[in-house]
Amino acid sequence: MAKARKFVYSFGAGKAEGRASMRELLGGKGAGLHEMTRIGVPVPPGFTITTEVCTHYYKRRRQYPKGLERDVMKALSRVEKIIGRRFGDPLNPLLVSVRSGARESMPGMMDTVLNLGLNDRTVQGLAAQMQNPRAAYDCYRRFVQMYGDVVLGLKPREKEERDPFEVILERKKKARRARFDTELGADDLKELVAEFKAEIKAKLGKEFPEEPEEQLWGAIGAVFGSWNNDRAIAYRQLYHIPHNWGTAVNVQTMVFGNMGERCATGVAFTRNPGNGEKRFYGEFLVNAQGEDVVAGVRTPRPIAELKEIMPGSYRKLEQTCGILEKHYREMQDTEFTIENDRLWLLQTRAGKRTGFAAVRIAVDMVEERIISKEQALLRIEPDQLNQLLRPIFDQADKDRAAKEGRILARGLPAGPGAAAGRIVFHAEDAEAWKKRGERVILCRVETSPDDIRGMDAAQGILTARGGMTSHAALVARQMGKICVAGCEAVNIDYAGRKMHIDGSVLKEGDWLSVDGTTGEVIKGELKTLPSEVLQVLIGRTLEPQTSRVYRQFSRLMKWADRVRKIGIRTNTDQPDQARVAMAFGAEGIGLCRTEHMFFEGKRIDAVREMILAEDEAGRRRALKKLLPMQKEDFKGILEIMGSLPVTIRTLDPPLHEFLPKTEAEIVELAGIMSIPIETLKNKVDVLHEFNPMLGHRGCRLAISYPEITEMQAQAIFEAAC
Repeated sequence: MAKARKFVYSFGAGKAEGRASMRELLGGKGAGLHEMTRIGVPVPPGFTITTEVCTHYYKRRRQYPKGLERDVMKALSRVEKIIGRRFGDPLNPLLVSVRSGARESMPGMMDTVLNLGLNDRTVQGLAAQMQNPRAAYDCYRRFVQMYGDVVLGLKPREKEERDPFEVILERKKKARRARFDTELGADDLKELVAEFKAEIKAKLGKEFPEEPEEQLWGAIGAVFGSWNNDRAIAYRQLYHIPHNWGTAVNVQTMVFGNMGERCATGVAFTRNPGNGEKRFYGEFLVNAQGEDVVAGVRTPRPIAELKEIMPGSYRKLEQTCGILEKHYREMQDTEFTIENDRLWLLQTRAGKRTGFAAVRIAVDMVEERIISKEQALLRIEPDQLNQLLRPIFDQADKDRAAKEGRILARGLPAGPGAAAGRIVFHAEDAEAWKKRGERVILCRVETSPDDIRGMDAAQGILTARGGMTSHAALVARQMGKICVAGCEAVNIDYAGRKMHIDGSVLKEGDWLSVDGTTGEVIKGELKTLPSEVLQVLIGRTLEPQTSRVYRQFSRLMKWADRVRKIGIRTNTDQPDQARVAMAFGAEGIGLCRTEHMFFEGKRIDAVREMILAEDEAGRRRALKKLLPMQKEDFKGILEIMGSLPVTIRTLDPPLHEFLPKTEAEIVELAGIMSIPIETLKNKVDVLHEFNPMLGHRGCRLAISYPEITEMQAQAIFEAAC
């Protein structure tokens, strides 16, 4: 008899049914939880529902496989035994989190529900457990808010609309003259729970579910459902993640960072994800829950301050993260909670990083003998190398801005580099403005996963709230976007489409520059300079020994040269392009497309004269003008390439590509060529190709007009001699 397929894997109390190698089945988060449990890291017990359930769920019209409910309740019973609490017990309740976990990290793109299992009865038991009614009701109001949003669907529908729960919360804080929600008392939070439930009833026409088991299955369904929400789909498209992989669901015992001043929650990296420095790095909040850190609701504190207020917990966290980096042989991004001085790890994964950090971490780990050179090369994504080539601000222009008082504020340098663009306040506007050819800076109070497309469209991102581990910072680093986060001097008025920074008012469409390396926010458009790598290789304005970025880039490329099996040639059409290619190590020219040379300067006029000529003699007169221009280009390219091979393609595209397309361009050319407008229009129509890829081009063009190939061949031979 065939063995029944296993859909639920448990972990806890030092034992785990899964391991790190089971990412495809357990997802990245689940595999990490099981592996951490195996190696003795303190992880709250729980279980993982596999990705196979997700694929079944979608294939069978949102139906679960047979036996799943039984397996989930059995796994939940195991957790109850380990923890000594009962799910739904009014006196001693077990609360759980329900979180997604795809095999490739998709930070913030899918949904999470925390504090699940609370109702009007169990909150009393939780208050007794915690000996802290305020903390219990804080958990309850968070749960109702999160469940109402994620599972029941009460959320803003339009970009100008505010989150209905946040509106109620802000109203309560204003009434109590509180700046942060931590300043609200137990009675205030209890009132919020009732007001949140009333809002759900009023807007959705349904009661908030009180039964914990109903809550659990609602949350599991919502997490599976979030695999196909708009932002998750957009993220997968951006990073080429297959849509049929599905997500796992992790159900895990809640631990609480919001029980008081001996509690905290945060995110810690084993190395700096911005610049790659080998230094324990991260952020935390005292008396908070994890979503507060990544959502940017409050600007968190740097992890170094944890050492001062909870030295024991800090020491244990640093040691544990070191164990994880050594175990995985990779920079780790961890989530942690401290509950009354007891440390718990909730996640570990390979940390998202900038291109600068990726190169430095890879090179450093080779020097530290953690990984091989071959492994280091495989850790670098091609686009991460591109980040090293992006511009930086002209220091003289920046100094001038400082003298003029245009450096308005400083935030957290969350994504290095220089970006200037026009201000927009909504993700949809960033997309629309980009389509119009505008460069934009997306300015938000804080970003959310729903902003993913707008973040991709923007040159840079500025947020008023959030830290170095917030959603904006994390996703910007992964995308290679310039980002300044947590700039508290920024006050955004979405309705008025403007923002106030240190007394200045900036409107939508105004120019703004952001320096993601220093965190500076600068009024106006600053000039940029080439990256340090380009300054060393191309401009020769920077000495290699003075640039760490260049030195590490150079080492990495030398390692690649030693192991690669394929030679690299470049596509180049101009001498200056050939010079850049040589500087980056090209071993010849694989394709020189000569038609690109014809678009330079006034050459296009000679080309058009040749096309419009009535006979061969007219074409030869025009080609005679082009000969010395082509010869000089070929001479420049061949001199730069020396003895390296150069492959030249003679004129290939259809002739209509060189002719004007719009009415205004046709009128202008007719005037220059002194020919009737109608004659030119007729010529354009005659030469137009319905399918240019199969038309009158390449060798067919050479057969029809051999004098073109003759001129090009002459230019090549004369340049080579």
